[in-house]
Amino acid sequence: MEQSNVEYIRLAADLQSDSIVDGPGLRTVLWTQGCSHRCKGCQNPQTWSHKGGGLVSLEEVYKAIDELEYQTGFTFSGGDPMYQVEACNKIAEYVKNKGMDIWVYTGFTYEEILLLAKKNPTYMDFLSKIDVLVDGRFILEQRDLSLLFRGSRNQRLIDVQKTLESGEITLLNEYEYNEEKMFEREPMYI
Repeated sequence: MEQSNVEYIRLAADLQSDSIVDGPGLRTVLWTQGCSHRCKGCQNPQTWSHKGGGLVSLEEVYKAIDELEYQTGFTFSGGDPMYQVEACNKIAEYVKNKGMDIWVYTGFTYEEILLLAKKNPTYMDFLSKIDVLVDGRFILEQRDLSLLFRGSRNQRLIDVQKTLESGEITLLNEYEYNEEKMFEREPMYI
């Protein structure tokens, strides 16, 4: 889908910091440009064009990442990051070295990504850096606003590291990310 010697990435917008809806904690979101899934009801149809947005050097992205404060995670969204796997893989490596966890939203299923990896091993390299993969196309008829971090019932929250280790798809334990549980603390009395 993309050349292996990448110096640029096509983005739909500047990095968005302080997101609380694109994964747990305070996160930065990288909005990739380009998506051929064209899901009915997509919340970001402006990101579909593979020629839209703007070309940004990876060096500029790294500088923006270096300026981030108080971020616990980094999310790749779009568009679809898998259409720019070479650049996203390089950025993921940079982010991992900063100690942030990585979430990726994609319209491809995990199984489809494994097939893509047979032709381009960068997909597997990218997967090896991802903590959680939110996979599958958005299906308007399966839209469910009660779901955690995704829009339709077919989409899965995959614990990529456990999946790679076991060889079987391991879904994230959603209870661990239940908002009440995340912020549950004993009262502090002074």
